[in-house]
Amino acid sequence: MSSDFKTITDEFSVAPQLQPEDLQAAAAAGFKSVIINRPDFELEPTQSDSATMVAAAEKAGLQVRYQPVVASLISLEDVLEFKQLYAELPKPILAYCRSGARCANLYQLAQQQD
Repeated sequence: MSSDFKTITDEFSVAPQLQPEDLQAAAAAGFKSVIINRPDFELEPTQSDSATMVAAAEKAGLQVRYQPVVASLISLEDVLEFKQLYAELPKPILAYCRSGARCANLYQLAQQQD
């Protein structure tokens, strides 16, 4: 699945919805941290929930944070929380949501905050 990792910068990449086994691939690809921006059970009841994904990330040796964000309702608070997570987590970071676009948007918006 590593071909689905889209590089934004050397320290930040995004991906569409991942499964638990993808987190081992992320660790093997060199990622140190994962940010989950997709709320549990958003549109697809079969997506792996955050608790499952957090456990899989930790098993793979990754730092992980769950920050659910609704794509159409990104708030300043969401952007500031993302900026804080980006600052504190070991890099490179892989963030995922349904398509990867929400994570990329959060990253871009966070870069605009001083």
